[in-house]
Amino acid sequence: MSALSLPARRRRIRLPRAVAADWGGRIGAVLLAFILLVAILGPLFAPHDTTTPIGIPGAGPSSSAPFGLDFLGRDVLSRVLSGGRSTLLLGGAATALTYLVGITVGLVAGYARSIADPLLMRTVDVFLSFPALLVMLLFVTAFGGGPGVLVGAAAIVLFPGVARIVRTATLEASTRGYVEAAVARGERTANVLRREILPNIAPSIVADLGIRFSWSIILIASVNYLGLGLRPPTADWGLMVSENREIVSTNPLSLLAPAAILALLIIAVNLVGDAYVRQRARSGDLT
Repeated sequence: MSALSLPARRRRIRLPRAVAADWGGRIGAVLLAFILLVAILGPLFAPHDTTTPIGIPGAGPSSSAPFGLDFLGRDVLSRVLSGGRSTLLLGGAATALTYLVGITVGLVAGYARSIADPLLMRTVDVFLSFPALLVMLLFVTAFGGGPGVLVGAAAIVLFPGVARIVRTATLEASTRGYVEAAVARGERTANVLRREILPNIAPSIVADLGIRFSWSIILIASVNYLGLGLRPPTADWGLMVSENREIVSTNPLSLLAPAAILALLIIAVNLVGDAYVRQRARSGDLT
């Protein structure tokens, strides 16, 4: 690394430090840790089998079923404890694929000094012109509502926003002295992107991460809610909201419990993301 390039580099704001320094971030981190524990360890503590009816459908809370029973007579608490893994795995996989595609497109478009930039970004604009949920519904209708289809459809919907953010950050970073120094040393384009540009635009990517993860959860849960995603008897928070709509008058917890934990997940992720953005703003690291 050239000594001349060091003064031009940004001061890195670490996510854990940003969260710890912000009260909203601390609340978000606690909520997120709680939800992750529920999703990971919850199935171990489920008092009943998630697919076996144990009583009258739609029955209210009781000593054996604190959250009551769902529309088929299954224990709501057991299904809530077991429904987080699919939600988080699908949302996490969709977010990872979104950034893999979005970062690749954004880096190439932002650094290219050729026809590649307008071609890539006009393609991104085409994807942006379609309503997100409509695209999701078209994909699951055409290819089914399997996990792979849900993840791929969510990534197709979400990657254009990431590509635009990465392209803008790359355009700005490519004019910095440390990039020019790397080019002058004869570094290959792939090495310049990987070693010089990507680490220095990472704060912009991290700041956007919470939004994309939240949207992936919302989109996949929305498709499940409409009954076009995961199929019964899968225990999934979004699917549970859809399944128990008809018994909300007899056992509101069958719908409110999964809806509430989904809402808490979105709130927690956004509190953590907002804390990071606020700390970057205070340090003067927002562009």
